[in-house]
Amino acid sequence: MTTAACPGSFDPITNGHLDVIERAAASFDELVVACTRNAGKHDLFSLEERVGMIEEVTGHLGNVTVASFDGLLVDFCAERGVRVIVKGLRAVSDFEYELQMAQMNGRLGEVETLFLTTSPVYSFLSSSLVKEVARFGGDVSDFVPETVARRLTARLAP
Repeated sequence: MTTAACPGSFDPITNGHLDVIERAAASFDELVVACTRNAGKHDLFSLEERVGMIEEVTGHLGNVTVASFDGLLVDFCAERGVRVIVKGLRAVSDFEYELQMAQMNGRLGEVETLFLTTSPVYSFLSSSLVKEVARFGGDVSDFVPETVARRLTARLAP
């Protein structure tokens, strides 16, 4: 059985994230969506809230589980017997950073990184951009699952 991990901060999860998760779930026996804090960013939603949202929007995927972690991704993977990390790439600009991370993870642990290009319809999408649009009252319903859009609106409503 092949298990993969799809890591991210998912603050919040977007339709682009969900696209990558659904495609990765179709390619592996088991997929663990690994939600973490990003020390370089200020979280809008708590880790527990993000895990809950991910569980809610991936509930239709029988082979997907959601877990949170702190620390190194390779340690998270080693604890769970995960040998493959799946990362989505939106644009060429993502590649350099993600390549460095993949090489570091490969060096630190026995994991391979598989890159999936995001569907073109989501190539511009990021959690940060979605939060900015929502913060100014813009409609984010095309960019995040419905339940996430409601939570964003409630959290950022003036």
